[in-house]
Amino acid sequence: MREFSIQKNEAGQRFDKYLKKPLCNAPGSFIYKMLRKKNIVLNDKKADGTEKLQLNDNVKLYLSEETYLKFASETVETTFSENLPDIDIEHLPFEILHEDEDILMINKPSGMLSQKARPEDISANEYILAYLLASKAISAAELSTFRPSICNRLDRNTSGILIAGKTLKGLQEMAEKLKSRKIKKYYRCIVEGKITAPKHIKGYLRKDEAKNKVTISEHAQSKEDKQIETEYIPIQQLNNATLLEVHLITGRTHQIRAHLASTGHPIMGDLKYGAQKHNGVHSQLLHAYRLVLETEKEIIAPLPKEFTRILKAMTIKEQ
Repeated sequence: MREFSIQKNEAGQRFDKYLKKPLCNAPGSFIYKMLRKKNIVLNDKKADGTEKLQLNDNVKLYLSEETYLKFASETVETTFSENLPDIDIEHLPFEILHEDEDILMINKPSGMLSQKARPEDISANEYILAYLLASKAISAAELSTFRPSICNRLDRNTSGILIAGKTLKGLQEMAEKLKSRKIKKYYRCIVEGKITAPKHIKGYLRKDEAKNKVTISEHAQSKEDKQIETEYIPIQQLNNATLLEVHLITGRTHQIRAHLASTGHPIMGDLKYGAQKHNGVHSQLLHAYRLVLETEKEIIAPLPKEFTRILKAMTIKEQ
């Protein structure tokens, strides 16, 4: 027999969904059969799997050790220690911008993946998990039933604010707020050419999965095209370029990069979307700069040193 107590990161979810984590190799039919036969009980009572779990609920699995090991995952310690990077809390690979009981916001550097693209990749997700384990914000045992994760995504070469849910509550609340646009997202970028006035642009975006590239059109040409909206205001005039603040209203793949390029102003360094090569610019100069929360509180991610260096070099000197 195995016994579990529901922790804060497990509360709020359906019982059957919870059971698929410790018994990750078991088919759903087996789990529901065990519930019907009372081989799996919740608070010593028969359950059907639709119950919403509460903090400190008691779960008992009346299964033989052989059966349990057959359907259970490997130990969390083994599974995660093999995939997580070593991390020094005093020298993190990212800057922490905000942290509370439920949420972590970091300043992701350019070049770091938000999520794995291949099994062997180490992304921001893995660094965040390693940090939360090292700081004891979560235990290895808790990872068997809940895994903290990022709530938004940034391209590998886009730096700036990345939001992660440390708890199930944080993950769900942030996901809802991002989806309903209760959180406003602003970026800073350097684009080629001169822009002198604010603008609100709309269009339709289509993604080519094979090329990992999108195209923009003024009108929808198929049901696959997604409507997009982008606002921007010029912040500073530079030598043959402009520093913009961009309000990302809808959040589609490569939206800012492709939308600005479609207006004739590609982001400097973004060769995929038509930018020219510039000495010393090795990736797109796009940075997720600030978030405005419902409370009007702002979270700001300082510009990367490379971005600041190029910005300073391109600043128009007064005569």
